[in-house]
Amino acid sequence: MTAMPSGSIRPDDNSMCSIAVTGTGFSAGVGVEEGADVEWQVPEETAVAFEYNGRSHAVMMATPADLEDFALGFSLAEEIVGSAADIENIAVRETPLGFVVNLTVDPLRLLRGSLRSRSMEGRSGCGLCGVDSLVHAVREPRKIETSLEVDPAAVAAAFRALPDHQPMNRANRSVHAAAWCAPDGTIRLAREDVGRHNALDKLIGAVVRSGADPATGFVVMTSRCSFELVQKTAAVGIPLLATISAPTALALELARNANLTLGALSRRDTVILFR
Repeated sequence: MTAMPSGSIRPDDNSMCSIAVTGTGFSAGVGVEEGADVEWQVPEETAVAFEYNGRSHAVMMATPADLEDFALGFSLAEEIVGSAADIENIAVRETPLGFVVNLTVDPLRLLRGSLRSRSMEGRSGCGLCGVDSLVHAVREPRKIETSLEVDPAAVAAAFRALPDHQPMNRANRSVHAAAWCAPDGTIRLAREDVGRHNALDKLIGAVVRSGADPATGFVVMTSRCSFELVQKTAAVGIPLLATISAPTALALELARNANLTLGALSRRDTVILFR
C-alpha cells in the first residue's frame, strides 16, 4: 500500500482546513449591543468519495485532511478489508466537487458483503447515512480477544492532554478529536474532523499506518459515544473507548457484547468506566 505521509493535509495547505470569516460581536449581557467586527475561523467541510477498484461505495462529508488515514481507517472500521495489507494502493485526487479516494484492493481480499450499497451521502454527523436496510444498520461488533489494564487516572490524564493535540480546534473551535493513547495515558496519535466518526476512522488509519497494534492502547474522544463508534473501535480490537459524554444504551449493550470497555468524563472531572 502506498500513500502520502501520515498526518498530511492537502500538500499546499497551511490553513488548518479553516477559512477566515467576519461577523459582528454582541454583548452577552442584558440587551443587545452592537460591537466591533470579529474575525472567526470556520472549518472546511467537503465531499470525500471512497472508491474500491474504481467502484463508488460511499461519499462522506469531512474535513479535507489526512485522507489516506481516513480511507484506510474507514476500510478497516467498516470491515471492508480485514488488514491494511489487503490494500495495494490509495490514490487521492481533488475535483471541483470535492475529493475522490480510490483504493485498489485484490477482489479476493474484500470481505464478503462488505461493499453493500449506500444510496446516500454520509453526512459529517452521521455514521449510517445511506445504509439500505436495518440488517446493515446495527451489525454485531467483533469480540475483542485481548485485555488492557488501564487506570482511570490514565484516562483522565489523556483527557487533560487532549487540547494540546487539537490544532484545528484551536483555530476554529468546531471540530472533534480522537486520540490513541498508551496505557499510562500518554497520547501517541490524534486526528481531527468535523465528524466524530470521521475523526475515529482517521485515527484508526493513522495508528495502523504507524505500525502500532491498536489493541495496545485506548482511545479518547471529544464527543458522545454512539453505537457506531463502538462498532468501529471493536472492529480493530481497541479494548477501551472513553468519550466526553456518556454512551447511549445501545452503545453500552454492544460494547458489553464485544468485551469493549466504555468510559466517560463526568462533570466533576471524574472518569467513569462502565461495566
